[in-house]
Amino acid sequence: MNAMSEQQLPVVVIGAGPVGLAAAAHLTERGLDPLVLEAGPAAGSAVRQWAHVRLFSTWGEVVDPAAEKLLAPTGWTRPDPAAYPSGADWAEQYLTPLADALGDRVRYGATVTGVTRTGRDRVVDADRAAQPFSVHVTHADGREERVLARAVIDASGTWTTPGPAGGDGLPALGERAAADRIAYRVPDLKDPAVRARYAGRRTAVIGSGASAFTALAALADLARATDGTGTKALWILRRGLSGDTFGGGEADQLPARGALGLAAKAAVDAGHADAVTGFRIQAVERDGDGRLTLVGEDGRRTEPVDRVIALTGFRPDLSFLTEIRLNLDERLQAPAALAPLIDPNIHSCGTVYPHGHRELSHPETGVYLAGMKSYGRAPTFLAMTGYEQVRSIAAALAGDLESADSVELTLPETGVCGGSGLYDAPEADRTGGGCCAAPEPQLIRLGAETPATTPAGAAETADAAPAGGCCGA
Repeated sequence: MNAMSEQQLPVVVIGAGPVGLAAAAHLTERGLDPLVLEAGPAAGSAVRQWAHVRLFSTWGEVVDPAAEKLLAPTGWTRPDPAAYPSGADWAEQYLTPLADALGDRVRYGATVTGVTRTGRDRVVDADRAAQPFSVHVTHADGREERVLARAVIDASGTWTTPGPAGGDGLPALGERAAADRIAYRVPDLKDPAVRARYAGRRTAVIGSGASAFTALAALADLARATDGTGTKALWILRRGLSGDTFGGGEADQLPARGALGLAAKAAVDAGHADAVTGFRIQAVERDGDGRLTLVGEDGRRTEPVDRVIALTGFRPDLSFLTEIRLNLDERLQAPAALAPLIDPNIHSCGTVYPHGHRELSHPETGVYLAGMKSYGRAPTFLAMTGYEQVRSIAAALAGDLESADSVELTLPETGVCGGSGLYDAPEADRTGGGCCAAPEPQLIRLGAETPATTPAGAAETADAAPAGGCCGA
């Protein structure tokens, strides 16, 4: 294919979520032709699945500048920058109008099933870089199509591939068989049918991030409601206690994010949730009544619960990129140059250094993983990170390397910066030393000496320790 015809090909963007649509806006601003392929029926299809959840970022932090320029001629009015949108608000008030402004550059019901170089599988070197990309698409009506592209930006996210409850990265024994009682997203307890499943029941919540905090706070609200008497949460943490168990609290530079951790702490303090620490699930056992018992790697067993909410993170779906040469970190499955900046094994301050097209590049020139997918299995991704990523990528594809390399990214810190590492050493003392002025947690937990048959409800209280400084100390 000659250079002129290749330049006429579109840049295929996979996913019509916040970052995918922002990529299309930046490409359009640069005079490049984007083609957004969205598997779902509407813009922000994944966002709509957590429509009931409120973001901890304000409108001012979740609207991309290039997208706003594209929307301005349509008469679109930006919502109050200081207000916090829900997922539904974000989808309806921003993503849908943005997709409409992009017009036929966005196609729905188009699932990408493979990306390769035209006429070249992964092994072939000969004349490889001169070939356009071939993007294989299956449409909602079953029709198959091959789209040629000059470059590919994969902003498909990680929503479709949540982590399992099992502590070793694979589903626990019995987890699949108990799938009808396990949710992998924060449930919408305002939905009467969903609410009825949890009201007056005992639910295990697995996870230690913002989603787990949200679920614990929602269950506590249900427990306080007249129709929720008897609702109880069992909070399963894979790690031990530390000053950052509940996040950064008032020290978090995103106040709403800090408030989530404080709400989870309030749920524990009020007795609406019991917490079990250092518990990595090996098996899920089901009794004759359908209730579930979680069995830990160390032999401990929880008392039976009615339902489980597993909020253990997400991971990228790389199945349709097998013919593309990617350079991914062996731990995070993120671009190798980006991984050290976001690896939770190394740090947890919430500060991500500026990064753009160079950190997101791969041996296969012209392919980029952007947005949440670029983080692989790492947590704490913010929309503004993705917006800066695609700004840099679009500039690079347009040949403006000066702008592409001039990456500016200032992210709010979590207020947590002393708890690096994902697995506690046996000798580590995780019970003291707060961080960044975060409130010290007081948890109900199973002690290490507790017999395996002791129910989780028969717990001991961990003593709070004075907070210690570790940010800028």
